[in-house]
Parts: sequence; C-alpha cells; structure tokens
Amino acid sequence: MTDDAPELRASDADRERVAEVLRDALAEGRLDMTEFEERLDATYKARTYGELAPITRDLPVGEAPAAPVAPRVSMTKEPERAGGWAGRITGAEPSSTWAVAVMSGFQRKGRWTVPGRFNSFALWGGGEIDLREADFSAGEVVLNCVAIMGGMQVIVPPGVEVIVRGIGIMGGFDHREEGVPGDPGAPRVIVTGFALWGGVGVERKVTRAERLRLKEERRQEKLERRAARRELHSAVREDAESAHRRMLEDHRDMVREHREERRERRELRHEDRDRRRRGED
Repeated sequence: MTDDAPELRASDADRERVAEVLRDALAEGRLDMTEFEERLDATYKARTYGELAPITRDLPVGEAPAAPVAPRVSMTKEPERAGGWAGRITGAEPSSTWAVAVMSGFQRKGRWTVPGRFNSFALWGGGEIDLREADFSAGEVVLNCVAIMGGMQVIVPPGVEVIVRGIGIMGGFDHREEGVPGDPGAPRVIVTGFALWGGVGVERKVTRAERLRLKEERRQEKLERRAARRELHSAVREDAESAHRRMLEDHRDMVREHREERRERRELRHEDRDRRRRGED
C-alpha cells in the first residue's frame, strides 16, 4: 500500500485485496478470530488508501515468510479492458480463490479476477458472488458453494452461460438461469456445491452502469416520443386551423355571393317597378 497519496479514495477491489491478505493471515495463524474480525470490519469501512495501509502493515504476503513484503495497492489506473468477452477472459492471476462466512457475510464484487475454481463456505451467514464487472482467468469457471443454515447469491451478467450442479438437503440451488444460451466467446459459469438448511441463488442482472445507460436510453426515447407527439399535435392543430380558415373563407364567400344575389334581385325589382310606373304614365 503506497503512502504517496493516502488521501485518494480506495476502490472495492482494493478493499478485497486487503481482505484476502487478512483471510490468509487467519488461515496461517497470524491473526486470531477477534483480530481478524476487527481488521476485516476496518477494511470494509475504509474509504482511502491511508485508512487501508495500517491494516496489513505487520502482515507478510505470499508463500515465503522469510522475506515478508507489505501488501501494496497499485495507484496506477488499470487499462481499459478490450471490448467484448475476449477482453474479460484474461488468464490473469485470480484476485481471490475462496471466501468464508461464519455468522457473518462476505462479498466478491466490482472489478476482480475470478479463478478457475472459487470455493466458498457459509455457516449461519451469507455471501454474495457478483460477476457482473469481473474478469475471468479461464473460459470456464467453477463456483463451489457450501451453505449450511445460510445462503449465497451468485449474480452473473447477461450473455454468460450458467450450469447448476449443486445438491440441496432441506435446502436448494436456484436453476432458473439454466438453459439460457451464452453469447459467442462468453465464459461458462458452473455453480456446484452443497446446501443444508440453506440455499444458493443464481440471478442474471446488468451492471449499475449498464442499468443507468438503459435508463438514459429509455428517457431519451420517451423525450423523442413526446417531441414527436408535440410535432404531430402541432401539425394536426395547424391542419385544423387551416381547415377552419378555409371554411370561414368559404362561408364569407357564400355570404358575399348571397348578398350580391339579393342586391341584384332588388335592383331587378326596382327596375321592373320603374318600368311599370313609366308605362302607366
């Protein structure tokens, strides 16, 4: 964790990397459960690099404890991923390979790299495995979920093929997303494991950014439809006004013609009367 800019905001991926170091330290006996829970709580509450740095400063990273290195979070912006699924199946080193929740919870979400096999366990707790913004280390990944009196939720993006092979005893696995064909080149996600008095749900959702984009598209379409209706109403109103003007003009012409006919008849009657008077004289 760099101290060059401690005031910069940390991302979800930064917090997950620190949480992974803490889980490894718990498994190796470097932290007891109380210390682990305290540090993990501080990790997920941290908002800046300066708040994350002290949490793992006294812990080694990697397999070689003889040369411990303080965990660092890169301050360099990650390059934009290539378009399409090819840019998300990277073959890179996974960010996290396992998760445990005992009377608590865990989350894997945001920008992270899913391993070929991800193992998770929940006892009287819950977990969320969100793949919507994740990269994949392989074209086929296995999520092994064991839920005992607890639950897990797997969230996949549209286009991913899902296969569910879990076993439930007084519990179950969600099969609703099975059978949906995947996009060409998209990864395959196999959800397996065991549920006892618990459950593993699988749902398909778009990312928040995509949801906002779709919402904006719908808003623009609504505005365009409204503008088209206004134009139509304006055109109809103009046509109606034009027709009304023509009708008024026709009516005025008819009245004018009627008056002229009456005037001509009066003149004819006057002329006839004058002729009769002259004849009498």
